[in-house]
Amino acid sequence: MSRVLLLPLLLTVGMGTSGCVAGMVAGAAGAAARAATDRPEVADDRRPAATEACHARAATLGRVAIIDADQGAGGRVTVWGTVEDASQRRSFECRWDKGKVTGFKLRAITG
Repeated sequence: MSRVLLLPLLLTVGMGTSGCVAGMVAGAAGAAARAATDRPEVADDRRPAATEACHARAATLGRVAIIDADQGAGGRVTVWGTVEDASQRRSFECRWDKGKVTGFKLRAITG
């Protein structure tokens, strides 16, 4: 008789906890998705301001030519260009975020 009552009780408890586990998994998946996109998309075009700031940064090294600018998530912008002085021409990659230059890489152009 106790076996007959035990089986429905185990099934009921198992079903209840599986719903809880499924809820926890769904919550964790949602948190992971939010963390992956830590910055919301920005509607306004921030490339002109970034291009100007990166141009000013590169101009300390010589004559500047901007090649391209790309706005990513959260309004971060990457600007590519070249800078030339009397002896060499180099390429640069400039990162701009939150109203200022946050990274600047300069590379030799070979070939």
